[in-house]
Amino acid sequence: MSAPEPAPVPDAATLEAVDRWVAFRLWHTRTPGAQVALGVAGVPFFSRAYGWANLEGDVAMTTGHLFRIASHSKTFTATLVLQLVEQGRLGLEDPLSTHVPALADDPLGGVVVRELLEHTGGVLRDGRDADYWQADRPFPDVDALLAMAREGGLKTAPGERFAYSNVGYSLLGLVVEAVTGETFADAARHGITEPLGLADTVADHWAERAGDYAAGHTGLHTAARRRAVPHVGTGAMAAATGFTSTAHDLVTYFGAHVLGDDRLLADRTKRLQQRLVSAGDPRADDGSGYGWGMVREKVGEQVFVGHSGGYPGHITKTLVDPRSGLTVSVLTNAIDGPATPLARGIAQILAAAAEAGGEPTASARAWTGRYANAWGVLDVAAVGGRLRSLGCTEWAPLEARDELVEDGDRLLIAEGAGYGSVGEPVTRVGSGIRYGGMTFDPLPDLPGGPGHRLGVG
Repeated sequence: MSAPEPAPVPDAATLEAVDRWVAFRLWHTRTPGAQVALGVAGVPFFSRAYGWANLEGDVAMTTGHLFRIASHSKTFTATLVLQLVEQGRLGLEDPLSTHVPALADDPLGGVVVRELLEHTGGVLRDGRDADYWQADRPFPDVDALLAMAREGGLKTAPGERFAYSNVGYSLLGLVVEAVTGETFADAARHGITEPLGLADTVADHWAERAGDYAAGHTGLHTAARRRAVPHVGTGAMAAATGFTSTAHDLVTYFGAHVLGDDRLLADRTKRLQQRLVSAGDPRADDGSGYGWGMVREKVGEQVFVGHSGGYPGHITKTLVDPRSGLTVSVLTNAIDGPATPLARGIAQILAAAAEAGGEPTASARAWTGRYANAWGVLDVAAVGGRLRSLGCTEWAPLEARDELVEDGDRLLIAEGAGYGSVGEPVTRVGSGIRYGGMTFDPLPDLPGGPGHRLGVG
C-alpha cells in the first residue's frame, strides 16, 4: 500500500482568511483569548495567539501560554496503554483487577482494559459526587478514586453500550502505573513527551510554571461578566483530564498519530485506536463516535480523529486527518469557549483551499478584506486562489456563501445560494464595496483592537 498523500500547506492568502475569521469569531463571542495552531504531519505551519490570557490582569495571550487540555488526556493515556500492549506487557482483555488488586472483590474488577479504552465498561462517568468539577472539593486521590468507583458500581453490563467515563480512564492511569512501576506522570514523560520533544506538555498542573498558564474564565451563560478560575491539580484523575499543553505542542503530538509515523505506535495499532467502535450519540447518523481514546468525526467529506477537552475555564479541541496529516488545534480560555466550532470552521476553509489548489493573482488579492454595514460583516477572501465570501458571524464560514470571479474592474457573484445575489456585480465604492446592491464600508480592525474588554470580571 502506498503512503498517504500529505495535505498541502495552504497559501498565505488562505491563512490570512483563517486568521481574520478566527479573530472575528472570538471577538463576536466575547471569548477572552485563544491559541490556534495548524500543521501537517506534526510540523506546524501556522501558530497564533488571540485576545487575552487573563482579563483581570490585562495579560495578552501568547503562543507560549499553557492550557489545561482536559480530555485530550485520554488520547495520551490510550497511547501509553497501547504501547504497553505492543510491548507484550499488558493485554487488552486483562481484567482490571489483574493490575488493580484493590478491586478484586468488586464487580468493577472484571471490566477489561479494552472496555475501559472504548468506554463500554459500564463505569460511572464522574462518580456520585462530581462537584470537584466545580472546585467545591479537590479532585480525588487514589483512595478516593477507588472508593468513588466502588460506590458507583457498574451502571450497565460491560460491553452493553458506550458510556463515556472519566472514572474509567482514571483507572487506566492506575493500570499504567502498575505495569510500568512509575508514576503516571513519569510514564507519560518517558513514553510520549520526551520522545517527541514536547517542552510544554506534562500530565497535570505544572506548579513550577504556574505563572505561564492562561487564566481560565467563567462563562457568559450565568453572568454578564467573566471571572478568573484558579487552576488546580487533578490528582488520580490526571489520566482522564489532567494534561497541560499548548496548541503548538498538540500539533506535534497528534502528528505522531498520522499513518506512516512509527514514533509512538505502529500503524496497525493506530488503525485500531482510530477506528469507530461506538457511536458517541446513538441518535446521530453522521459517522461520528469513539475508538480507543480517540473521537472520530467528519467535517464535510473529510474524516478526522482527535479529542475535545473541558476543564473549568478552558475548552479545547484538536482534529487530525490520520491520512493526510492535517492537524487543527484550538485552545480557548473560557468555560463557554467555542473551540470545537472554530476547529471545524478552520477545517472547512482548509478543505476548500485544498480543493481549489491554487494561489490568487495580485488583482484578486487586492479585493480581499473585511467590510461591514448595518446588516452584517462580510469577508472577501482568497481561499486556495479562488475569491469567496466568508460568513464572519457564522460557524460554517463557507456554507451557502458566494464564489466570486474577476470581471474587468469589478467582481461577479458567479455561484451561491439562490436567496443571494448570484449573477450580480461587486464594485468598488470609495474604499468600500457595493455587494448585492448595498454598500459595505471597510472594517480593518476589530472593535477594541487585538483584544476586547467586554466580559471583564
